[in-house]
Formats: sequence, C-alpha cells, structure tokens
Amino acid sequence: MNILVVGSGGREHALAWRLAQSSRIARVYVAPGNAGTQAEKNLVNVPITDIKLLIEFVRREAIVFTVIGPEAPLAAGIVDQFRAAGLKVFGPTQAAAQLEASKDFAKAFMVQHGIPTAAYRSFSDVVAAHAWLDTQQAPIVVKADGLAAGKGVVVAQTMAEAHAAVDAMLQDNQLGQAGARVVIEEFLTGEEASFMVMCDGEHVLPLATSQDHKRIGDGDTGENTGGMGAYSPAPVITPEVHARALREVIMPVMLGMKQAGTPYTGFLYAGLMIDAQGGIRVLEFNCRMGDPETQPIMMRMKSDLVTLIEHALDGTLDKVEVEWDRRAALGVVLAAQGYPMLPRTGDVVEALPVDREDMHIFHAGTRWQDKKLLTSGGRVLCVTALGDSVKLAQRLAYDVAENVHFLGKQMRHDIGYRAIDRKKLV
Repeated sequence: MNILVVGSGGREHALAWRLAQSSRIARVYVAPGNAGTQAEKNLVNVPITDIKLLIEFVRREAIVFTVIGPEAPLAAGIVDQFRAAGLKVFGPTQAAAQLEASKDFAKAFMVQHGIPTAAYRSFSDVVAAHAWLDTQQAPIVVKADGLAAGKGVVVAQTMAEAHAAVDAMLQDNQLGQAGARVVIEEFLTGEEASFMVMCDGEHVLPLATSQDHKRIGDGDTGENTGGMGAYSPAPVITPEVHARALREVIMPVMLGMKQAGTPYTGFLYAGLMIDAQGGIRVLEFNCRMGDPETQPIMMRMKSDLVTLIEHALDGTLDKVEVEWDRRAALGVVLAAQGYPMLPRTGDVVEALPVDREDMHIFHAGTRWQDKKLLTSGGRVLCVTALGDSVKLAQRLAYDVAENVHFLGKQMRHDIGYRAIDRKKLV
C-alpha cells in the first residue's frame, strides 16, 4: 500500500521512517518532506503543501490513508477537508485541534472538565494585562494564545520580563496573530514530561513516555525553543503517575470532546508538570506528536505503526497493544546559529555518518542543493540513538553528534541528565 505523511520536520521524518518499516508498505510519500526523507529508502518527497492539491494527489495515487504531522495544517482544517472528500486521515478535526491552536480555549476546556492545570487569566487588551500583572509576583508565565512554533512561551523570572513579554506580543505584534491574545498563568514547579497517546474518538492507546528539553542552553538555561533533545522512557512517569495521567487528563479530554460533538482522533500530547508527590498539572496540549520526542519514541517502537493507525481509523484501538524496545532512546538536536529567534540557513552540513540499527539521524531543517546538504531551518538534525540505559544512549548520540559539522552548530550537552541523575540517587 501507499500512504502519505504531511509535514517537513524531524517528527515527520521519524513517522515516515517507522511507517516504511512495515512489510505491507510499498511507498510512503512525504509532503513536502526534507533532505532526510528524500534520501530514505521507500520514502518519496512530494512538493505540495496546498490542501486541495494534496487531496488531488491522494486520489490520483490511491493513497490508503494520510497522517498529519504538524499543527498548522490541523488548525487550518486539513482533516475536515480530507474527510469531506471521503479520504482516510489520521488527525484531529479543526474544532478538536483548538486544544493546541488556542491556549485560551485549552485552559477554559480544562477548567470546564476538571483537568488539573495552572491558574490563569487571558487578555487581548495590553493595558488590562499590565494592570493585572501589577497584582502578581514573579516567576510567572506569559504565553501567546495561538500557534508560535514553540516560541510563544516566556517564563518570566522578573515582573519586568513579564511586562516586556506582554508588550512584545500585544503591543509590538512580534508574534503576529498568534500573540493577539495572551494567557498569563502561574509558574509551576516540578519536573516536566511528555505524555502521548493515540486516539480513535472513543479509546486511547498510550505511547512510550518521554521527556523534552525546551531551553536552548545546558542546565535548562536561555531561551525557550521547540525542543533541543528528548529521551524515552521518562522515569519521572512512574506507573502511578501514568495511571493518574490517563484518569485525570486524557480520559476527561476524550469525554469532553465527545460531549462537545467533536470526538478526538489522532495523536494527543499532554505536557505534564509532575510534583514531588506525583501530582500532575497540564502545561499544554499538542494535537500531534511532539518534536523531538517522536524521534526516540519511533526508535523504540517495535509494533507495526501502519496497523496501529488502521485500528485508530477503525475505532478499535482497544483491540491492540504496542510493543517497545526495552532499550532507552535519546535524541540530540543540532540547531542552526541564531536559533531560536533568528536562525541562519544555507550552511553546508558535513560528515553525516551512515545510519545503523542503534542510531539514526532524523532531518528537520535540511535541503539538497547542487549535491550539497544545506541547513534550511532552526532545528537542523536530531541524532537519535538506542542504548541499554539512558547513559549509554546518550554516549552514542553525542559520539555521533560531536562529529557532524556545519557553521554555527548549536547543541546542548546534557540531554537526558534528569534520568541519569535520578539513577545516581537510587
């Protein structure tokens, strides 16, 4: 069979790569893809981003089903349009995708359905936002309401920083329409982790746990990014926390969406803050898999992803389980100079090693030009490795990452440190 993955990042490379491992797959098309998907066996890039043209392509090529990777087409209603055309597609509808597309919607939804989250207020008026901030204390979190590619969150350590973030979004329009409304919420303490599931509108299938590293610098310092690396599994998600996340977060989302007449299908990501007592609160929802968490999760997946998605499309996720590699997986993001705010592109990437069973380099911001591999985005590559422990996966990933070269390369040197430090304390 032929299937289609929509997107161009590291998440889509990893999803397409895993789907192509199925013995039932003839070809996985990736629209528009990147230099990495272009070079993979059984993957074919399709230079189309327009939804109507994608529908025509799917019909013409007899695509069995389509998987939507990134948030922007979901928010634009690609699932609704594919379904209206009678095509099978895995992802949430535009109405359901508001869980990610609007932080104000998500917070109100959580309050309505008793899902634990930080206290908040939302504003579109800059004067009102400043006036309310004057009654608060730092640290405090300022978020753009709309989609901002991982750059719409400011964790302000001082009230001056919080006021500046409000001005940047509401007054200076630095994030465009995404920042036309802001959500200001209390700062939560604890350890953050990513909890992802597949949904069929009624049932959920939990995926392997993972932990992202949002800050640009070692020790979780510097600006927030889309993610500088991740590992799986995340030991902070104990069996008790796992059960609580399903009971207190995921299932209330499924029930609330069904009650609203917008049953949730597709991947669902809950960013959790976990306190020392194992209590959880939701930081955010994503209506797709996380990036870079997808890369280590796909490295660990042993089940046929094609079969899992077919069950999701048929509403039978309760009839299937996922098998995982017992090894840990860890991915290190190599980012361009100037990332996250002003990434430079066009630099030549050199010394990429050959992928192997326990190491794969997933591309994100790359393109081919005149037989040269060039950077084309902020996050360029994610070097992802398997190991018998997080420490061993980390060692292999960094052995490879240190030897990949492009001008201005940025990377963190401590991905996985929380899991490793936790092991030392046991």
